[in-house]
Amino acid sequence: MPHDVIHPEGWLPASGYANGMLTKDGTLHIGGQIGWDAEKRFASDDFIGQTRQALLNIRTIVETAGGKVEDVTRLTWFVTDKAEYLAARTEVGRAYREVFGKHFPAMSMVVVSGLVEDAAKVEIEATAHL
Repeated sequence: MPHDVIHPEGWLPASGYANGMLTKDGTLHIGGQIGWDAEKRFASDDFIGQTRQALLNIRTIVETAGGKVEDVTRLTWFVTDKAEYLAARTEVGRAYREVFGKHFPAMSMVVVSGLVEDAAKVEIEATAHL
């Protein structure tokens, strides 16, 4: 098998996707994480709470694969409201540092018209090298 499926213990099953795929060369591809918890319940209905939870989900997947947040090399953010993000940049930074510390990988942000889960305001995918 060329890769391992990474699924944190206690999380409800992913349906039609994998939370993480670890390749033999140590590259961990993390599927888009939104602001819901292990039981697929949204921790918050606000942008900051959802951002914090999505980042926590990424950290959990990386740690499940045997890595740490410093192994993350790229984040791609998808946000549904550019103005909401811009208004909350200070709080986003605070939430980011709570979860990732002062590790800042390459990042992109894309504004989208919507996400598959209607309640989601942000989705973040990641790549890590373990």
